[in-house]
Amino acid sequence: MNQYVEILGHPTWIDDDGGDGEPVLLLHGGFSSNDLLLTTARAALDPSAYRLVAFDRRGHGKTADTDAPFHYEAMVDETLAVLRDYVGGPAHLVGYSDGGNVAMLVAQRAPELVRTMTLIGANFHHSGLHPAGAAEFVPGDGAYELMEMLYGGLSPDGVEHFPVVAAKANAMIAAEPTLTTEDLRTINVPALVIAGDDDLIDHHHTVELFEALPDARLAIVPGASHVVVLEKSAVVGALIADFLADPSPPATLMPVRRA
Repeated sequence: MNQYVEILGHPTWIDDDGGDGEPVLLLHGGFSSNDLLLTTARAALDPSAYRLVAFDRRGHGKTADTDAPFHYEAMVDETLAVLRDYVGGPAHLVGYSDGGNVAMLVAQRAPELVRTMTLIGANFHHSGLHPAGAAEFVPGDGAYELMEMLYGGLSPDGVEHFPVVAAKANAMIAAEPTLTTEDLRTINVPALVIAGDDDLIDHHHTVELFEALPDARLAIVPGASHVVVLEKSAVVGALIADFLADPSPPATLMPVRRA
């Protein structure tokens, strides 16, 4: 079921596979929609066991932009409204890139609404980007043009609005998020942290995220970049399916950090 739903007074595009299984809310990355996550999740998750729900945040995908700047906390407000008013309760959160950052903030603010969180290419602080990665997306770097094309194919605002969205996203990425490892230690939600071995997020930052979360697992996917959801879709899908099937604390034969 695909439809526009009023979320905090704004028509918001929601994709809902329906069903009576445990809800899984997909949270897309910046400059994008949920197409990648939906493809990965539908291929990996049993439709009789899970209800897949995805929504396009303001200024992304099929949801129109507003005059407001982009801030993660506003995205959290949107996500909480979807959980409370549309999903109707807690869900497993699967967040990619910006969506992973949003998932962490949702779990910090309203842990009762989060069953688990899968964080793919996420960073808890804006300083976590790899020094060699792009600090911002600008015309001429290739990635900008690709995202512009994808945006123009979906947005009700038209491709001519993309420079406005790109400027707002670049400003947010440069200054947010601002979580600390002390903040992460208060998020008592089962978590799966995934990153490509050539991710835009620095590996030291990803490991710091994994080790600070009280109940986390870590997967570094070989031969993949920040777009690991596209490059290694089957691998990512299998990791998510395995985690959701049993998110209880792992029992390993030689525990070190979990000892």
